[in-house]
Amino acid sequence: MVMFLWFKSHLSVLVLTTFMAITLNAQAITQRVEGEIAGQESNSPLPGSSAVVIESDPTIDKEKAATSARAFTVEEGYIKSNPPAFQKNLFIKNTSLKSVALRRAVIAPTLFIAAGISTLDGDNDDNYEVQKERNRHIPNFRYHADDYLQHAPIVMVYGLNLIGVKGKNDFANRTALLVKTEVLVTILTSSLKRITAIPRPDTNGLTSFPSGHTAQAFAAATFMAKEYGHKSIWYGIGAYTVATGVGAMRVMNNRHWISDVMVGAGIGILSTNLAYLTHQYRWGKKNKGSQTIVMPSFDGQTGMVNIIHRIN
Repeated sequence: MVMFLWFKSHLSVLVLTTFMAITLNAQAITQRVEGEIAGQESNSPLPGSSAVVIESDPTIDKEKAATSARAFTVEEGYIKSNPPAFQKNLFIKNTSLKSVALRRAVIAPTLFIAAGISTLDGDNDDNYEVQKERNRHIPNFRYHADDYLQHAPIVMVYGLNLIGVKGKNDFANRTALLVKTEVLVTILTSSLKRITAIPRPDTNGLTSFPSGHTAQAFAAATFMAKEYGHKSIWYGIGAYTVATGVGAMRVMNNRHWISDVMVGAGIGILSTNLAYLTHQYRWGKKNKGSQTIVMPSFDGQTGMVNIIHRIN
């Protein structure tokens, strides 16, 4: 197979990055693990949001703690309770939701980009080995399905909405997010092409690195995963399968090196993640007035208070 040698040498990286891309982008869920809160993506902005985790002193009497937990009130970031004995046995640990979301947005694309850059090392001949195998087994491979498949997930998102399968965002916000994503993809790919000036494997044109088709395909796949991943993980899996096929075809058509494709995939995922991470949701439906929600909980050992404040 054309890509066998590269897959063999990068199998662990490929499996890890593919798994992370799907799980991080296809599912927008809230995660809480042992006193840590992970951010939850929402259709509405949560400016001014804050979350605190309250952990109890192991020596506290559990029955007294459970009784007094019902008396939680929140004021200026501190917890007050009745009776006061419960308060002095608690401490507050701040958790930044934005930092958690940022880590989730950059981990998978960073691994893709690192894997692609590793093949540019002078001591690494994966690019030429893959091209050699391609020329040996399918020298006449010339198909242009990748020119259309790179946009397929976007067409699917709008098509599903058109037939009544609603995604995460309304039309205005969804379109604004897509436009921002496309602008980021275009800026990043075109800038790197000019800076690196790496020759293409077929024409020697100095526009090989990174692959624009692959970046577009993975940006579109992440877009679909963001919009429909909360409904089913299979939306994300299907979209990323199409994007992977586009990347493979760029190599099989001898239009790009493996390094171009890997870095392009990372840029595509990163662009969509950043667009969603920074979006302010100022289009479409707006909240009327501000709202503060306080949700205390206590399991006998650990107390937790979630504070969500929404402002127009």
